[in-house]
Amino acid sequence: MSTATSQPAGKSKGFKALVPVMSAFFVMGFVDLVGTATNYIKPEFNLSNSQTNLFTTMVFFWFFIFSVPTGVMMHRIGKRKTAVLSIVVTLFAMLLPILAYLAMSGTARLWTMIVSFILLGVGNTIMQVALNPLMTLFVKGDKLASTLTTGQFVKGFASFFAPIIAGWGFSQLNHAWWILYVIYLVIGVVVCIALWFDQIEEPAEEVTNPTIIGCLKLLGNRVVLLCFIGIVCHVGIDVGINAQAPRILMEHTSVPLAIAGGATSVYFVFRTLGCFTGSIVLQRMSNKLALRICGGILVLSVICFGIFSTVTNNPPQWLFYVAVALVGFGNSNVFSLFLSQALLNQPKRQNEVSGLMIMGLIGGAVFPPIMGVAADAMGEIGSIIIVAVAVVYVMVVGLMYGLLKTRKAA
Repeated sequence: MSTATSQPAGKSKGFKALVPVMSAFFVMGFVDLVGTATNYIKPEFNLSNSQTNLFTTMVFFWFFIFSVPTGVMMHRIGKRKTAVLSIVVTLFAMLLPILAYLAMSGTARLWTMIVSFILLGVGNTIMQVALNPLMTLFVKGDKLASTLTTGQFVKGFASFFAPIIAGWGFSQLNHAWWILYVIYLVIGVVVCIALWFDQIEEPAEEVTNPTIIGCLKLLGNRVVLLCFIGIVCHVGIDVGINAQAPRILMEHTSVPLAIAGGATSVYFVFRTLGCFTGSIVLQRMSNKLALRICGGILVLSVICFGIFSTVTNNPPQWLFYVAVALVGFGNSNVFSLFLSQALLNQPKRQNEVSGLMIMGLIGGAVFPPIMGVAADAMGEIGSIIIVAVAVVYVMVVGLMYGLLKTRKAA
């Protein structure tokens, strides 16, 4: 891993060097191809809903397993090379479906797709750990949250276009929905080459031989722990609302699933709008104020959900969609705010901190089952209560922002 010269960090990092890094966020969005692909694989192989859901939940499993080890590895080979490695793994994940549909059929094709999903999860885990701290070489202070949010906005384009391209391929190219993988493979190769030749100087980390145990001990730092829990709550809200929102609507109205499922589209639109807004506003706003605003919007969302769920006769559907829009917009920047604060708190151990924070994405596998149990016991108001717990955490930390005050690592 290269060490920094006497030149201040960021001086030689111009727009030209930033473009390949920001483009890599588009490749990060390839992980959402799992959701698009399963819509076509399910009927092809006559899979049940529970079997199909395993394809998406396995992604969060790899975040838990590989996040911290990746942070340790990144110390040895550097952030940029780790990001390149993650893209290479992702490219293999893109190549396998192409081979599966050109040269295989039946069980062989299905298992090849499963391996592709596994590689996609592993590659995305490594990428999430590497790209976020790599951005700290370009921006500092409160502007880091804005830049990370811009990356999430770029990532959203890959997620947005995936189902459109797959649908076009299915209808216009004789059911070849997998043309999506061909297009994204080409894009991934270009980004990988650009990032490989990118000139980025990386300062040496304070810890010379980091270990997994030493990395986990960072949770003993108050700021790191609070940010970790914050990311767990953020992802729990994100995944939980996506899963439960249509059910909340159907429980209290006669709206069928085909229409109720549109609630997730509303959530996605406002989450993307929130990321775009955050990429601009967070450059001029302190993280403290931003987190308080996000927490306030999330609280309003829970209140709207609560009112909608407690009205017994013909609850207004517009109130439900307002709640979904508010949670999508309010939650869109929470990840970047907590992650940037953790990275700024430990400037010499950012590789390890990044691994810990990305491990927090396991919240996407923790919250939905708890919400499901609560909904079975109390109705969908139970799932809203679980979301409310996470929302209250974000709001309280925002109000008591002094707990996240950046201090120099010991």
